[in-house]
Amino acid sequence: SKELWEEIAFSFQVVGLCKSNAIVISKGKRTVGIGMGLPSRIDAAEVAIKKAKDKTKGAILASDAFFPFPDVIELAASFGIKVIIEPGGSKRDNEVIEAAKKHKITLIFTGERHFRH
Repeated sequence: SKELWEEIAFSFQVVGLCKSNAIVISKGKRTVGIGMGLPSRIDAAEVAIKKAKDKTKGAILASDAFFPFPDVIELAASFGIKVIIEPGGSKRDNEVIEAAKKHKITLIFTGERHFRH
């Protein structure tokens, strides 16, 4: 739906403003959790999920850079996240795609990286 695409775009715009490595979790055009400036995306995801508390079910997760491993997908799935947007471009994109399929998570590759130091 148009509304969902607007929410996804919002998440990706917000993560682009965060210091890398960054993960943003949003729901209904509201940020509910941010993990940023951390050594890895899994660390950023753990912080964002902790900050989001009980608002992760059905939420959107945005990453500023690709996932080198499917670990963030597995973590997101365990908290009920339904949509993930990230640049793609990892050597292991196929593993990431398979993990998303396994958990019925919509995975969107943008081809655009937001890496900020």
